[in-house]
Amino acid sequence: MNKSISVADLRNRLECYVLDYPQKSNERDFWRTPLLVTARTDKRFTILPKIAAENHWRPEDLLKSARAIIVFFMPFKEEIVEENHPGKFPCPNWGLAYEATNRLIENACGQLRDVLEASGHAAMVTPATEDSVLMARWSHKHLGHLAGLGRLGINAQLITPSGCAGRLGSLVTDADLGDHPLITKPELCLYKIGQECLKCIPRCPVGAVSIEGINRQRCNKRLQFNFKHRGTMGLGENTHGCGKCQVNLPCSLRDPTTSESGILTNIVHRHGKTGATASIPMSDRGKPKRPRKHISKRYVPNLNQYHIIKTRSKKSKG
Repeated sequence: MNKSISVADLRNRLECYVLDYPQKSNERDFWRTPLLVTARTDKRFTILPKIAAENHWRPEDLLKSARAIIVFFMPFKEEIVEENHPGKFPCPNWGLAYEATNRLIENACGQLRDVLEASGHAAMVTPATEDSVLMARWSHKHLGHLAGLGRLGINAQLITPSGCAGRLGSLVTDADLGDHPLITKPELCLYKIGQECLKCIPRCPVGAVSIEGINRQRCNKRLQFNFKHRGTMGLGENTHGCGKCQVNLPCSLRDPTTSESGILTNIVHRHGKTGATASIPMSDRGKPKRPRKHISKRYVPNLNQYHIIKTRSKKSKG
């Protein structure tokens, strides 16, 4: 007979495991408190082949009796994120954190599976996605978006209440866990809610990030280069990491749309002013650019993207 299990039980088990993990595994402590959500395996997940890989697996492809998906986020500590800011290549500790987190995710999935199986439920564990994969057949980021763990930003990273700098894991179970999201807002990306940001675009050292999306081939080529030269960079043996588009951003460590972060009321622009009145973009020469055409944004939920529609600004009457 199946025993009752709650999302609170799973969150508590994951938090305790991550807290004790460095000492028990002799690993460095790279992580803040993990986040976990659950979602019913309903029709919302049928869109995965459209917003992720065309051959993306469905939950029932992994577990025929699937009734819920569990997605969790392992956020990096602030010092790791700050250390990866300078330069065009990942710092050694980012590479070490990348590998250590993959091991942590594998073990954490096992812990959650054990909890579920002890309660009489089946569970299927999935591995951490390698950054070197062009398009994953099981995208933790897109699952996290649909399950309410976070929202995808312009940099194609999942922005959670603890930011986007970290790594994700997930598993499928036949336990009826229901929907327990952490995010219900349609967007967490500042640019997508009409604020001036786009700081992730110049963060990419190879120009793979743009308003239109990610140039995955260009990004992947950079990751392969980093892997080839991992020895001279001091990275781990299995590191395909980069992480430059995850650091030194308003969304690196927190949800930038919350009032607690102070981001919306204290955005610093290149001309040194803050607040909503300081939104005049500056050219590289330091002079104000000509006013741009009005840009309206229409949200397309199925694709989690904006269609940018340029229209001429209407003159005020009178």
